[in-house]
Amino acid sequence: MRFVELKSETQLDMQSLHRARSRLVGERTALINQLRAVLFERGISVAQGRRRLEQYLALILGGEASPPSHPPLPLSSRMRLLIDDMRAQWRELDRRIAAFDAEFVAVVRSDKTARRLVTIPGIGVLNATALIAAVGDARSFARGRDLAAWLGLVPRQATTGGRPRLLGITKRGNNYLARQLATWPERAGASKYCDRGACQQAGTGRLGGAAVNGDL
Repeated sequence: MRFVELKSETQLDMQSLHRARSRLVGERTALINQLRAVLFERGISVAQGRRRLEQYLALILGGEASPPSHPPLPLSSRMRLLIDDMRAQWRELDRRIAAFDAEFVAVVRSDKTARRLVTIPGIGVLNATALIAAVGDARSFARGRDLAAWLGLVPRQATTGGRPRLLGITKRGNNYLARQLATWPERAGASKYCDRGACQQAGTGRLGGAAVNGDL
């Protein structure tokens, strides 16, 4: 029989914080998409990236004169008020997301395991805290491949004539990360493994959609 480790209250709290942050990020993305739609319906197309949209709106609607490359916006006074209100909601979401990020940074600074995780290339504060909350004690996995499968890092498969063949994991380092997480608590001098890897994102299947280095 395989037994599942019970999560501590601290782990459950951390997972709840990550899910709350993911909800706020989703709300911000929906708001930005709606802003772009309002502008696009009036013939205004802004370059990709939320920072570029933010800079564009601050330049055009912030009381400054329109740059030569941009004619005056064909927006009614009511639409300008609506966009200003949506920008205020955007700023509030940014503030709340930043508050979660600051809390995760404080957790990493006070947690020895989290500090070790962030030394792995490609692992930031968000992934480190999400991994600790989801995995807990990695010694509950017999081998690294078990942890990789639990995280959803499974190899590609090709089947010919009813005979499946595993092709490996596409992103180099995903299986390495899972192996390292499963073995570091028991290995002497485990910190050397944190200096060699080229680990990429650890996957989102069990982590609640956390991103590397807060890149959402």
